[in-house]
Amino acid sequence: MSAPTVLVATAAIIVLSAFFVAVEFATLGAKRHRLEANAASSTASRVALRNANELTVLLAGCQLGITACTLALGHVTKPAVHHWITPAAEALGAPRWTADVVGFVLALLLVTFLHLVVGEMAPKSWAIAHPERSATMLALPMRAVMVVTRPLLLAINEAANWLVRRAGFEPAEAVATGQNQDDLRHLVEHSVEVGTLDGVSSAQLRGALDLQRLTVEELTAGQRRPISVPETATAADVRRAARDSGHLRILVDRAGRTTGVVHVRDTLLLPGDAPITEVTHPVFELDAGTPLHAALSRMREASNHLALVRATGGAKVVTISDILGRVLPAETEPAAAGTDQGR
Repeated sequence: MSAPTVLVATAAIIVLSAFFVAVEFATLGAKRHRLEANAASSTASRVALRNANELTVLLAGCQLGITACTLALGHVTKPAVHHWITPAAEALGAPRWTADVVGFVLALLLVTFLHLVVGEMAPKSWAIAHPERSATMLALPMRAVMVVTRPLLLAINEAANWLVRRAGFEPAEAVATGQNQDDLRHLVEHSVEVGTLDGVSSAQLRGALDLQRLTVEELTAGQRRPISVPETATAADVRRAARDSGHLRILVDRAGRTTGVVHVRDTLLLPGDAPITEVTHPVFELDAGTPLHAALSRMREASNHLALVRATGGAKVVTISDILGRVLPAETEPAAAGTDQGR
């Protein structure tokens, strides 16, 4: 094989190896939400997202390509370089066996350097520095490779998954993203300990994490009996209950069961002996096990500031203010949960 042919073949092999390495690290490093954000307007982003969903198959393709490139360099470039160096070493007066050893070692070092530095390290660094961009740029050609070699890749992937299962683990098809609540909570605690986060900010972050962890029943634990009036109460009764309790929303009971809620402002223009039937609204209810973030979302969608929770120990109430009090606690002490009743 002529020298120009060897050089062109070597360059092509190294570029191909760099391609597979870049695809591998770009797909592992790309943020899924960024690919999803561009998927609607970019075909390449959609393909990159699909590649990420078939991670183990894609990695099988990348590893197969890198291995093939390594073998190709050993088959094409190393013998050619060895063949070029050996005569040069002999011309310098080295014995035949010495020239052969020198040629072998220098050829091996040169091929290893080209493959490791140019074909792997450089594209890896580029892909890590620009994961979404590189994953999008390389998605379409990598998808074409996967389509052509899919039967082989599936066989390799299944063999690898079998070994993983035999080791007692369950293979994953996608990159695990983000951190769980415990990780984030420990991060907040560590930030407070080292002085990079103040107490108020840490309390707010812990409260935000509680929105995912706590339920409305836990938020209302220890709450005293909500203020209520019977269904037969008058406007004066509601105003009196609001004045005595300091609450603006008063629950309405029928036969000992809460069925509605009345806002004191709706009674201000009514005579004192007027019934409250016309200004009573159905009470919004939440299951006791509803997480706080879901409760906040449902209450906002329904435009209800107060919700009734039929929890252990009787009916309780939770308000948007109670929930937000977990996220935005007072600087001196956390807001009391479940005591606002729509104030």
